[in-house]
Amino acid sequence: MTKWIENPEGGRDRGPRAMARAWLEVLVRPGRFFRTGVAPGDQAPGLTFFMAVVLVVETTRYLTEPGVYPALGVRFPLEMLFWLGLVVFLVAPLGLHAVAALQTLCLLLTVDDRAGISQTVQVLAYSSAPCVLAGVAVPELRLLCGIYASALLVYGLSIVHGTSLARAAVAGSIPALFLYGYGFRAVAAATEIAVSLPLAAATP
Repeated sequence: MTKWIENPEGGRDRGPRAMARAWLEVLVRPGRFFRTGVAPGDQAPGLTFFMAVVLVVETTRYLTEPGVYPALGVRFPLEMLFWLGLVVFLVAPLGLHAVAALQTLCLLLTVDDRAGISQTVQVLAYSSAPCVLAGVAVPELRLLCGIYASALLVYGLSIVHGTSLARAAVAGSIPALFLYGYGFRAVAAATEIAVSLPLAAATP
């Protein structure tokens, strides 16, 4: 699951410090990051990065939104470890690779000369950096996280796959909708905001 092609070339450093540096760099200097930080066959750091983002998001939700996960009838720490382990170590990797397969198909239809699948996985993973705040139950913040992540995805695809921003936007729109819109709940946040606007306008 963590190696789709053989003979990795280059790649990012491992460890918490390198992960924090990658998170900051992709937020403030995405152009430099996508040009130098995405390497063929080196998707393990990207996958780890994505799992770390999901861990932060779901831990925040678990601790701040009671009832967000079904009760198991066991002690709090065990219940929390079970649900977080399930989401982080099973759902997150499977979801990322499923969306990466969809993204690859979209690129096949829009971009002639593409980079490898491994680079696509990395772009999807690192573009989730803004979503680290999506666990906070503030719809506006969640929507902003999803929009920012989608913009990073489009920009990253254009750099890594050597295509225009317009083609990257077409190729990345559906994967962004699934991964950042539904996965990190930006769509639900947008719906909540849209529903609340008429209510706020009707309030005297």
